[in-house]
Amino acid sequence: MTNETPIFEAKNIVKEYSGHRALDNVSIKVPKQSIFGLLGPNGAGKTSLIRIINQITAPDSGEILIDGKPLQREHVSQIGYLPEERGLYKKMKIGEQAIYLAQLKGMPKKQAKQELMLWFKKFEIDTWWSKKVEELSKGMAQKIQFITTVIHRPKLLILDEPFSGFDPINTNLVKEEIMKLRDEGATIILSTHNMGSVEEICDNIALINNSKKILGGKVNDVKEQFSEEKYIIEFKGTGVAFANAIWGGWEMVNNEQLGKNHAKATIKLTGGTQLNDFLKGIINAVEIESVNKVIPSMNEIFIRAVENESNSKKEVTNENTNQDG
Repeated sequence: MTNETPIFEAKNIVKEYSGHRALDNVSIKVPKQSIFGLLGPNGAGKTSLIRIINQITAPDSGEILIDGKPLQREHVSQIGYLPEERGLYKKMKIGEQAIYLAQLKGMPKKQAKQELMLWFKKFEIDTWWSKKVEELSKGMAQKIQFITTVIHRPKLLILDEPFSGFDPINTNLVKEEIMKLRDEGATIILSTHNMGSVEEICDNIALINNSKKILGGKVNDVKEQFSEEKYIIEFKGTGVAFANAIWGGWEMVNNEQLGKNHAKATIKLTGGTQLNDFLKGIINAVEIESVNKVIPSMNEIFIRAVENESNSKKEVTNENTNQDG
């Protein structure tokens, strides 16, 4: 799997607009049949990269590969794109518009109608086939756009904020369909600020900030990279007995008495202290019931990575200012 040619690869992409560098030497690999989270704050460069993949613009330097081959016009038919800014013809009937969009992607009319009807039924909008788009709620219009993006079964799907406008029930419905598409062979690039969704369905991520990729890899590896030596220890005994049992090499983050003789503590190991050594220190003072490592959420990782990068940038700027002075 690791040696397999990625479905999508960006190599050292640089893109500038009127002196502003939107992408600065960005490289990304997206494995086949995976869900890849393309993350970053507003204005970080994600949209610029998406526009390049869709051949709306071209990079100033660098290369885009699809299945190991340089991006060409014919790759358009292999890519499905759901933009953040939605666009449907308001006066057109929903079914007619969906068929029209499917035909633009190369589907015969009869096949398009058959498959669309199945999707409409799955998304519980089959009774709206003959109504006009202007009659749709934002969430229902979202469903139409999602369906018309995936209907031609492209090998690469680019979904920009696909959960925007959905209630929790429909968000889960779309998540399930995205995972099903992956399991059936598609590869999905998911651009979103919804970190909960990233945590639930993404296999890999790349985080772009200030035009540069600052973080990337498998979701579990990234979470492990950002995890600190924090543990939640549940035990029988008192917080006082727990705290007095061991002296150095740890900090108390939180201590909660759950009952008369039942407590929970969140601790952080310091100075190279090993978990086993810490547990040996408390094992005679309290009865340990469970020990769990604290793993940061993707939301926490996003914030910390962006803040770390911004602070590093400030430090470099200050050093250069001092040197100039």
